[in-house]
Amino acid sequence: MTALRQIEIFSAGCPACEETIELVNRVACPSCEISVSDMNVPEVARRARSLGVHSVPAVAIDGVLAGCCAGRGPEESALRAAGLGVS
Repeated sequence: MTALRQIEIFSAGCPACEETIELVNRVACPSCEISVSDMNVPEVARRARSLGVHSVPAVAIDGVLAGCCAGRGPEESALRAAGLGVS
């Protein structure tokens, strides 16, 4: 059995965040377990900071902030390069 990849989307409910959620859901593989974390919850904001999140939307894959999210926002090619969509 293949281990599930943990995909965490940090969102504030904005339109860009909703687009990222749709993108991740579209690109994700069957072995990806996706969760959406609300940055308005203090515990979530603390976790996001510990991962290096400076803006939303942001995506962490297996507990590591995807490189695409360290700057201006997620891009499909960078998410795929980080392992999203790979079983």
